[in-house]
Amino acid sequence: MLKMKRVFVGLSGGVDSSVAAALLQKQGYDVVGVFIKIWQPEFTECSWPEDRRSAMRVAAHLKIPFLTVDLSKEYKRDVLSYMVREYRRGRTPNPDVECNRAIKFGAFLKWARAQGADFVATGHYAQVKKGKHGYELHQSVDQTKDQSYFLWTLGQKELAHILFPVGGLKKIQVRRLAKQFGLPTFDRPDSQGLCFVGALNLRDFLGHYLPLKSGKVLDESRRRIGHHGGAHAFTLGQRHGFSVTSSSAVRGPQYVVAIDIKRNSITVSPKPTESPSASRHVRIDSIHGVGTRPHGALKARFRYRQPLMPVSVAKGVTSFEEPVLAPRGQSLVFYRASECLGGGIVK
Repeated sequence: MLKMKRVFVGLSGGVDSSVAAALLQKQGYDVVGVFIKIWQPEFTECSWPEDRRSAMRVAAHLKIPFLTVDLSKEYKRDVLSYMVREYRRGRTPNPDVECNRAIKFGAFLKWARAQGADFVATGHYAQVKKGKHGYELHQSVDQTKDQSYFLWTLGQKELAHILFPVGGLKKIQVRRLAKQFGLPTFDRPDSQGLCFVGALNLRDFLGHYLPLKSGKVLDESRRRIGHHGGAHAFTLGQRHGFSVTSSSAVRGPQYVVAIDIKRNSITVSPKPTESPSASRHVRIDSIHGVGTRPHGALKARFRYRQPLMPVSVAKGVTSFEEPVLAPRGQSLVFYRASECLGGGIVK
């Protein structure tokens, strides 16, 4: 008799990971539920105990073993420190990408394998497929929930041991299955915001780590037209979080087109893609390919849920058809049809 493959499912306490565990169990896997305890700021309301209780209820309902792994030290070291460091430099980090790389499919995967797991699984909306040249990462069936953008740092070594059971479903189907399986999370609201920031305002969060103070909002002629609460908390293309008070300013939406950390000022424009900061050519580093290194004619996005844009990739430079305002530090992720090929970090 063939031995059942053992899967450690990261149970977050939400509906997606709950259904992932139930589906794997029905497919004949030996399923173990695991709650990953991550770091949470001491100045926020502590939510992980309730999330853990929810995950425990799911494991009890499915009659599967339940474990807890504390990765809070790793989280603070690898995700929080990275995030604060990047904002301090006036760059726009992507902590969710780093969380997946270093925690869920880094420390958790390593720990699970050491405990005897053949695979780890989560409730991510993405798909792993076996192609001619190895494992491929694809977008989920539900385009409105697709999370492949946040998974571009995964490679062959990780994908060989990862399952995404809900990636082939739409969210409405996941909710229906949760009710059908009698899961206690069937009507639990989806989580919002960064995993460790939660509902906390990003500026308030950064204020505990960076010297945020009031500064000038300038137009492209360097005239002061308003004020803001701290240059560190802004990203290129942002159109809120600052006040335009001058009657001489152009009416209508204004977008951040430059950030000066030393002078604590931001520059805004009503036409961001026509500003000097915009360019058709974007340099990237930390280039990573899920399989082979991304190159040639592809599509790409540098923001989650941003429409995919045609690009050409060669020697660390991504060329767009029209000028774009790509925030430094942000992930630029490449696709061919539904396949996520990898990405890089905007210089």
